[in-house]
Amino acid sequence: MDETARPLRKGWTTGACAAAAAKAAYAGLLTGEFPDPVEIGLPGGQRPAFALAATARGNRAATAGVVKDAGDDPDVTHGALILATVQPGAPESGVTFCAGEGVGTVTRPGLAIPPGEPAINPVPRQMIRDAITEVATALHDAGDVEVEIAVPNGAALAEKTLNGRLGIVGGLSILGTTGIVVPYSCSAWIHSIHRGIDVALACGLDHIAASTGSTSEAAVQNMYGLPETALIDMGDFVGGTLKYVKTHPVPRVTIAGGVGKMTKLAQGLLDLHSKRGSVDLDMLGELAARAGGSDEACQRIRASNTAAEAFDHARTEGIALGDAVARAAQETASGVVAGKPVEIEVVVFDRQGELVGQAPCPHAGPSR
Repeated sequence: MDETARPLRKGWTTGACAAAAAKAAYAGLLTGEFPDPVEIGLPGGQRPAFALAATARGNRAATAGVVKDAGDDPDVTHGALILATVQPGAPESGVTFCAGEGVGTVTRPGLAIPPGEPAINPVPRQMIRDAITEVATALHDAGDVEVEIAVPNGAALAEKTLNGRLGIVGGLSILGTTGIVVPYSCSAWIHSIHRGIDVALACGLDHIAASTGSTSEAAVQNMYGLPETALIDMGDFVGGTLKYVKTHPVPRVTIAGGVGKMTKLAQGLLDLHSKRGSVDLDMLGELAARAGGSDEACQRIRASNTAAEAFDHARTEGIALGDAVARAAQETASGVVAGKPVEIEVVVFDRQGELVGQAPCPHAGPSR
């Protein structure tokens, strides 16, 4: 079989792994035997089984661990050991949650979990409760337990995520809405964008900046002196970002990106990935002509190999191509949030982070 034609393998979320570990730990606490593999129910009705990678039992607590398999998704937590330690809780307390080593704590408002709570999201919490209930029912126990979730090395892994920006400190979040990781679905990135906007709103911010990459993010933050909570790492997902802003309005949104990505937005593309479309050099030539460029200069722009080369030609000729691209991109972006109390600004930066184009908010002047 051609390996390149093999379907991408799905995996399991940290939430599913935590639920499986918690179920095994609870069974081990009550009986001294850890079910291996351990089966859990997912929100969609599936019942996968997980092999245990670690078990331990003391007088009042039991621990079980599952190694996360993210399938073919390039997930930062792939291969991480998800540990659950279960001990008796207060009578009629139900299931309570604690953050162990490598699991973060929420410190800012705006997320589904309030500040002070372990960063175990609502669906994983419910999956863990359901897993505990299965054991409690089968063994005729009350199910009043404290569940601690830990991820050894989780604090280091969390540095590769957006948790710090969201105000989740000390480690990873335990995530998942279905229990299943779909390879390259980008759902985690989209989730981070949405949560970033939620946090910004909960913190009372009226201006956020959504950037396509680290260079444009650093430049726009320096441009306006924005706090970290105002920065949204949207990557190529400008459409997903703006659609969420439409339903969760922020008064002022600055879209920041490089010349290539902002040219695509100017063309009307809302997914800026290279697979979704290429730079339209003819359009750049047309915008240059409208900006007063000579026929010869516009022809060189049309014949360029890249957007960066086209912008170099425009700069040499003194053509304000960046501003023209920013205005066209602003028109595309504003159309997504039309009818909502949101003003859109677009700023365009070169590879060095220098501002080369701007379309300011209608009620704000340019910054240069």
